[in-house]
Amino acid sequence: MTDILVLYYSAHGSVRSMAQLVARGVNQVAGVQARLRSVPPVAPRTQLAAPPVPDDGAPYVELADLEACAGLALGSPTRFGNMAAPLKHFLDTTGALWAQGALVGKPAAVFTSTASLHGGQESTLLSMMTPLLHHGMVILGLPYTLPEVNTTASGGTPYGASHWAGVDDDRPLSEEERSLCLALGRRLAETARKLAA
Repeated sequence: MTDILVLYYSAHGSVRSMAQLVARGVNQVAGVQARLRSVPPVAPRTQLAAPPVPDDGAPYVELADLEACAGLALGSPTRFGNMAAPLKHFLDTTGALWAQGALVGKPAAVFTSTASLHGGQESTLLSMMTPLLHHGMVILGLPYTLPEVNTTASGGTPYGASHWAGVDDDRPLSEEERSLCLALGRRLAETARKLAA
């Protein structure tokens, strides 16, 4: 089986829901399976080490997960138009993989969730692409041949899947947002399978 790493940070659950949908899309492609992983929260002052397994959700990622994957889906909530600090903190620890060229040529895709409709979905997606480009990964988006990219009234961009969660994180994923998460997972899995061949 070809493994796709679906790696995310989720503060209130929306990005985790998106990650599960992206993983479901990955698993719809024969010979490919998703591996869900998350990153622990960070704080300006560390008081306690994070437990090795979170209380709920996916296990915490290890560098070996990233090295072994055939493709990567990366998800984060938006923080001032950028990825959240916990995800950036983890990516900042991947220098050894960069030095080895461990991720060069592997496909990658990104997804995000925002509190407001114009809260920086596209800039966050672009910010998540930057370290992946430095790693030499092949970046995938969502093509306009997917009708939902043209018709969505909430999340969903050519840069990747996105979701408008609402200020209180009380807006469920729309049907179009759900469909685009699944499509992103399928596209990533299909590309990884082709590159592996």
